[in-house]
Amino acid sequence: MVLNYIWIGFFVIAFIVGAIKAFVFGEAAVFPDMMLAVFDSAKTGFELALGLTGIMTLWMGIMKVGEAGGVVKALARAVAPLFSRLFKGVPKDHPAHGSIAMNMAANMMGLDNAATPIGLKAMNELQELNPNKDTASNAQIMFMVLNASGLTIIPITIMMYRAQMGAANPADVFIPILIATFCSTLAGIIAVSLFQRINLLKPIILIYLGSVTLIISGITWFFASLPPEKVNGYSLFGANFFIFLILILFISVAALKKINVYETFIEGAKEGFQIAIRVIPYLVAILVAIAVFRASGAMDYIMNFFASLGTDKDVVNAMPSAIMKPLSGSGARGMMLDSMETFGADSFTARLSCMFQGAADTTFYILAVYFGSVGIRKTRHALACALIADLAGLLAAIFVAYMMFG
Repeated sequence: MVLNYIWIGFFVIAFIVGAIKAFVFGEAAVFPDMMLAVFDSAKTGFELALGLTGIMTLWMGIMKVGEAGGVVKALARAVAPLFSRLFKGVPKDHPAHGSIAMNMAANMMGLDNAATPIGLKAMNELQELNPNKDTASNAQIMFMVLNASGLTIIPITIMMYRAQMGAANPADVFIPILIATFCSTLAGIIAVSLFQRINLLKPIILIYLGSVTLIISGITWFFASLPPEKVNGYSLFGANFFIFLILILFISVAALKKINVYETFIEGAKEGFQIAIRVIPYLVAILVAIAVFRASGAMDYIMNFFASLGTDKDVVNAMPSAIMKPLSGSGARGMMLDSMETFGADSFTARLSCMFQGAADTTFYILAVYFGSVGIRKTRHALACALIADLAGLLAAIFVAYMMFG
């Protein structure tokens, strides 16, 4: 229901802003621009879904092999003590725990192409346990918010863009992004736990969360000790080696257990194709609404509002990335690249824009795709908790940017 109102709101606000610009300020091109944005974004949505189809087919096949070989089940047992407390209603030995862990690992490595298909599989597995098929369950909400919070240990793409834009040290935002995204994820977990009355002070939860904190601290220390010119290479190699190692592990274990790996892969791949097709309407719907909102000029009015509050000019110049990130990943990426082009890759504004890009994920996109893939219409407190996580990441990014670059 909340997503319904927001979706309508994008169109209504876009129409009002467009009408003001056209009839008051004489900007007659605004409505043609808006209609062009509608058609372009609908085409983009279909193309994204089409591209997702191949990736979904691949990773659903690989996950099916992992399940048949018992690797996913073993992973599920390893994380069950934590996940059974965070994800209400999911039995300890359920395969969804393994899929969730795989999804989170891929997200941490910055490998979106692997994380999304595995995440959609996890959402389908959680839907099997959901008694109300059109309403998001507690476990599905926690999972969606964890994805929206965007915990990323190695922001490979951002560092590559900074290198292309001529940054002296492309990896200087690595640790700030890690801190900001960790704050975002922690805020998301706390927000959902408050809504769902989950006690985070239980010893087992504190042990797991403390262990994750120590691991992230260790990774931070390791990369901070490296020469700047080696950070990009190490992170790029490590992330891709990790995901390929998983692929080989799944296939090898299944083969050792005398499983027909090829046929098992094909069986899972068919499921991936069906999931990808179901996503298309939801993806097109959200992208069209966001594109109209942007084309109307409503985003410019939001930026002027922040400027009128006396916000630091460098922060205001980076805000387009922060505002666009929950709405559109490609839009936020464009804003980030524009800030590097306009102000210089090593400027405070450009660095902060990169931190906004890495601090959280595309909330509305994830909400539409993940819930849309299983036909959920009532999202309950999912959006509110995800936006709380986004806000925490944004504030943490600003604080850390001033501390390290200000």
